[in-house]
Amino acid sequence: MRFLFAEILSATKNFDKKLEIGHGGFGRVYKGVINVINDKAKMIVAIKRLDSKSKQGEKEFISEIETLSKLRHKHIVSLIGYCSYGSEMILVYEYIERGTLADYLHKNKRDSRALPLLTWKERLNICLGAARGLDYLHNNNVQEVIHRDVKSGNILVDLNWMAKIADFGICKVESTSHTHTSTEVKGTIGYIDPMYSSTKMLTKKSDVYSFGVVLWEALCGRPVLDNKIDDEQQHSLVLWVQRCYKNKTVHKIIDSSLMGQISTDSLQLYIDLAIACLHEEGNRRPTMAKIKEDLKYLLTDGLNFLRWEELTYCP
Repeated sequence: MRFLFAEILSATKNFDKKLEIGHGGFGRVYKGVINVINDKAKMIVAIKRLDSKSKQGEKEFISEIETLSKLRHKHIVSLIGYCSYGSEMILVYEYIERGTLADYLHKNKRDSRALPLLTWKERLNICLGAARGLDYLHNNNVQEVIHRDVKSGNILVDLNWMAKIADFGICKVESTSHTHTSTEVKGTIGYIDPMYSSTKMLTKKSDVYSFGVVLWEALCGRPVLDNKIDDEQQHSLVLWVQRCYKNKTVHKIIDSSLMGQISTDSLQLYIDLAIACLHEEGNRRPTMAKIKEDLKYLLTDGLNFLRWEELTYCP
């Protein structure tokens, strides 16, 4: 659906700063209200406006429209429409109420409101939803896509704690004749696959690496790069967890709020999966389909552990 610029101005109250709910590589995102069904109803939406200072532009704008107009999945954010007016490039999406996974893991604030700590069950459920969305991108029958910017900030969470993958501006359509695509390296520092960075050969396993970083974020509850830490290895979440995994001290870096929520066996399976996603050789990493099944098992196993704990400690 194509919107008039006047409709966008009305929906955002002339891009009122108070309606701003986020910003990224493309530009600022606003909460807005649009008229639908011949102006008989209203819909709350998220409106992303290209920033004139952004390194992204028309290429990313068109890529997002073309990709999301062909794909439909409950774990992928829906594109409602767009607006192109002069230098203005604007995308309109369904509004996802709870914000991003990153907000909950290490920002702990949204719209000046304190956010609740996520339980292990909630984190697993969100990761599973994101894995399902990525598996669909990689293996659907319409257009196989490599997202290229998988990160906790691009995993949105709705009112029912359902995860949705967002931001497709720099995604790549998978080549049908090759197992990889030679391309300029793009993505977010800390999440970029080192193999892709060094060879410029992009594959689905590059998304797997990035998702592995998200799995570690979910377990440790800290950002992928922490500027407050001077130690180079601890500054980088990936270097930190790899060192701890080698030294068998991962249990020391788990988010303290999760203590008592994860069984020993489940934790080991999760750690093994997360570390496998970071393997330096892409072909040694699991597929998103495998990750999806493993997380599904872990979520079920975790629920059984919690039920057992309730029975054990019932007064």
